[in-house]
Amino acid sequence: MQIVCMDDEVLILEMTVSMCRELPSAPDVTGFHRSDDTLAWLKDHRADIVILDINMPDTDGITLAARIKELQPDAALIFLTGYSEYALDAFGLHASGYLLKPVNAEKLAAEVEYAAACRVAKKEPARVVVKTFGEFDIFVGDQPVIFKRARAKELLAYLIDRQGGFVTRANVFAALWEDALYDRSMQKQLDVIIRSLKSTLEEYGIGDIIEIRKGQMRVLPEKLECDLYRFLQGNIDAVDAYRGEYMNAYPWAGMTESYMGRLGLPK
Repeated sequence: MQIVCMDDEVLILEMTVSMCRELPSAPDVTGFHRSDDTLAWLKDHRADIVILDINMPDTDGITLAARIKELQPDAALIFLTGYSEYALDAFGLHASGYLLKPVNAEKLAAEVEYAAACRVAKKEPARVVVKTFGEFDIFVGDQPVIFKRARAKELLAYLIDRQGGFVTRANVFAALWEDALYDRSMQKQLDVIIRSLKSTLEEYGIGDIIEIRKGQMRVLPEKLECDLYRFLQGNIDAVDAYRGEYMNAYPWAGMTESYMGRLGLPK
């Protein structure tokens, strides 16, 4: 854990740094008594927790906290203050905690422990990687997603191919079953496929990558790392990786493959 302490009063700063270094978690602690030095350091270093005074001569803690959050959005903030414990609420600050001066070692430990626990509780979103060049596959981190039904996987591939655009159930059916009759029986079969896809995605913790609304559905491109999307954005690595093969298993993918070829990029 990396803790940064900021206080313009040198004695208080030294005391706070000393107490932090004695915490059971044995954090790395860096102290500053100037806001400019603090911000300069944070531009190049990670901080898990920042403990800062709310009142300083060169800048106030509220302004400094906002600038710290710009540099380190995930850093937890703990304020030092000589005010009553309700003062921070009046300022409307979104801090992880506060400490009244003079700083008490036991209370400092409790606030740091709480802030650290909150950071751990905030899980990183699942990194969803989609591979469309050649065969279609999707990974959560390094783990491949295994689908219970082949058509559920194809449905997801089709949504990804649509690049975030809403598609109707009839569109989906036409792509997955081509010339089959879209009768009541097949509508029920499509329902099964949609439920299977939702179940699989939720099982892997990525159910939020698709949106279903008013009988239409789409994938949310911003939640994916997809080679197709990077290719269309002109990403050099994606362009170099493309060899003229796109979602080989699916006939409907030929239209996008043809478009990619017409862009004049190498196959």
